[in-house]
Amino acid sequence: MPGYDRHHPTPFFVSGDPMIYASDVLIALTLVGVVFVLTYFRRWRWLWEEWITTVDHKKIGIMYLLAALAMMFRGGVDSELMRTQLAFPNNHFLGAEHYDQIFTTHGTIMILFMAMPLIFAMMNIAVPLQIGARDVAFPYLNAISFWLFFFGAMLFNLSFVIGGSPDAGWVSYPPLTETPFDPGPGENFYLLALQISGIGSIATGINFLVTILKMRAPGMTLMRMPLFPWSVLSASVLIIFAFPALTIALALLLLDRLAGAHFFTMLQGGNPMMYVNLFWVWGHPEVYIVVLPAFGIFSEVFATFSRKRVFGYTSMVASLMTIAVISYFVWAHHFFTMGAGPGVNSFFAIASMCVGIPTGVKVFNWLFTMFKGRIRTSLPMLWAIGFIPNFAIGGATGIMLAAAPGDYQYHNSYFLIAHFHQVLIGGVVYGMLAGMYYWWPKMFGFILDERIGRWAFWLFNIGFYVCFMPQYQLGFMGMTRRVYIYPADMGWSTLNLISTVGAYLMGIAFVLIVVEILYSAVWGVRDTTGDPWDGRTLEWSLPSPAPHYNFAHVPVVTERDAWWGQKEARKKGEIQKETRPFQPIHMPRNSGRPFIMSLCFFIGGFGLVFEWYPLALVGLVGILTSLLMRSVERDTDYYIPVEEIQHIESNLGRA
Repeated sequence: MPGYDRHHPTPFFVSGDPMIYASDVLIALTLVGVVFVLTYFRRWRWLWEEWITTVDHKKIGIMYLLAALAMMFRGGVDSELMRTQLAFPNNHFLGAEHYDQIFTTHGTIMILFMAMPLIFAMMNIAVPLQIGARDVAFPYLNAISFWLFFFGAMLFNLSFVIGGSPDAGWVSYPPLTETPFDPGPGENFYLLALQISGIGSIATGINFLVTILKMRAPGMTLMRMPLFPWSVLSASVLIIFAFPALTIALALLLLDRLAGAHFFTMLQGGNPMMYVNLFWVWGHPEVYIVVLPAFGIFSEVFATFSRKRVFGYTSMVASLMTIAVISYFVWAHHFFTMGAGPGVNSFFAIASMCVGIPTGVKVFNWLFTMFKGRIRTSLPMLWAIGFIPNFAIGGATGIMLAAAPGDYQYHNSYFLIAHFHQVLIGGVVYGMLAGMYYWWPKMFGFILDERIGRWAFWLFNIGFYVCFMPQYQLGFMGMTRRVYIYPADMGWSTLNLISTVGAYLMGIAFVLIVVEILYSAVWGVRDTTGDPWDGRTLEWSLPSPAPHYNFAHVPVVTERDAWWGQKEARKKGEIQKETRPFQPIHMPRNSGRPFIMSLCFFIGGFGLVFEWYPLALVGLVGILTSLLMRSVERDTDYYIPVEEIQHIESNLGRA
C-alpha cells in the first residue's frame, strides 16, 4: 500500500470508550481482591503447592473447568453487548469498530477458550477414573497443556485493554488480516494466543489417545470401555490430525504480518484461499472435537438416569468412529459460494449429509435407552433431555445448509448464525453442563442445588429458543451476519428484539448457575457415598472427592458397566471384600516447570505481538532452558508408602 508504514505507532493502552475504562477498573479491583485474599489467609504456598505445580489429572480438570466458566462469562458478555446493539434499528450503543472487535472475540473465546477447555475438563476429571487408571499417560505434559491454554487465553484477553482486540472475525480470513488492512497488534494477539493454546491442545490429544489405548484396567477391553472414553478417543484422533492444519495456517499468516511474506497476498503470488482451506480443514473437525465428548457424556447420563444399559453399544462405538472419519471430508461446505465448481460442491454436499446418519443413530439409541427405563429427571438428565430437540433442529437445518444450491441462499445470513448456535450450544454447552452436574460430586464432594439448578435450566432452555428461533426467520428475510446496524424499514426490528430478550434470559441463567455453585459450596448436600447417582462406571466406586492416587487397588474388569456389575454381584453375595494387600503406588512428582515454561511462551508471544524482538528472545530462551532442565531431570516420580495408603483408606472407611 503506497505510503503505508507498517511500524506506525499504536497506543499501548486501549482508551476512549467508557466500557473499556469500567472494565479496567473491574480488572484492577479483581486482581487486588485476589491478592488480598491470598495474602490475608496466607494461601500463597497452598496455591503454589496444591494447584500451580500439580500434575494430578483431577485438579487439572478442575482448573480447566473454572477457566472455561470464566471464559463463558467473558464470551457471554460479548454476546449480550451484540444483542443489545441489534435490539433496535439505528442503534448506536456500539460503534462499528467496537462491534467488529466484540464479534471477533466472542466467536474465538467461545470456540477455543470456552468449549475446548470444557471438554478437556471433563476428559481429565472422568477418563482416568472410568478406565481404572491412576493418572493420564503423561502427567507432566498434561500440566504443560493446561498452562499453555491458560496463558494463551490470558494473552488473547489482554488485547481488550492493551493494544486493541482483533477485529477481523473469529476465522481471520486474509486479505482482511494482512498488515495493510489490519495494521494494529490485535490480529497478532489472535494469531499468537491461538498458537500457544493450540500446542497444548495437540499435546492433550496425544496424551489421552495413549492413556485410553495403554492404561486401561486389567480386563477392560476396548469393547468393555464406557462410551465417554470412546468419545474422547475419537476426539483425540481428530485433534492430532486437525490441529496441525490450524497451526500451519496461523504460522503462515503470522509470517505474512511480521516477516513480510506473501503466502496469502494475491498481488505477490499468494492465495488467500489456501488459508481458507487450511482453516476449515481444522475448523469442521473442530466442531466434532467439541461435540463428540458431549455425545459421550449424554451416553453416560442417559444410561445412569434411566437405570439401563445404553441401547446399541456397538452401534454407538461405530457411529463415533464413523463421525471421526467423515468429518475430514466436509470442510468445503463452509465455502460453497466461493466457486469450487459443481463436482467439488456435490462431493462435499453428499459427505455433509452423510455425517448426519451416525449422529441420528446415536439420538435414536439414546431414546431407546430411555424407553421403559426408570427415568429420574435430576439436573444432569434435564440437560441431556433438553439437548435432543435442540440438536434435532440443528441437524435438520444442517442438512438444509449441506445442500449446495440452498446454501447459496442461506450462506452468511442469520439462518447460518442460528444453525451453528443451535448445534454448538444445544450440543456442546448442554453436554458439558450435563457432565458438570453429573461429575460435580466426584470433583468437590457435594451435589449442586436442585432448586436453583432447575430455575437455571428452564431459563436457559427457554431463552435459547427465544434467542435463536427468530434468527432463522431473520435469515430468510435477508439479514446477514456481521451487520451492526440496520434501518427501521427492513422489518427486522421485532424479531431482533425478541432474540435479544432470549439472550438476556440465558445470561440470567448463567448468573443463577454461579449462584447455585456458591450456595451449594456452603449449604449443598454432601456426597458421603461416592455414588450419589447410583452410577454404572468405575468412577462411582471411589469416594468423593477421589484420593490423589485414585485406586488403592487397580480394579479388575469382567464386564461392561463394571461398577454396576459389582454392585449387582454384591447384592447376590457373589463378591467378597477386597483381600489383596496394599502395594506402594508409583506416582509422578509435582513440578512448577510447566507453569514457568508456559509463562515464557506468554512473554515470547507478547513480545512478538508488538514486534519487540528482544522480549520475544527472552521468552524463547526461557522455553529452551525449561526443556533442557526437564531433559536432565531424574527425580520425577515417587512411591506412596503402604502406611500412607492404609491411613487414607481408613479415614475414608474403606480399609
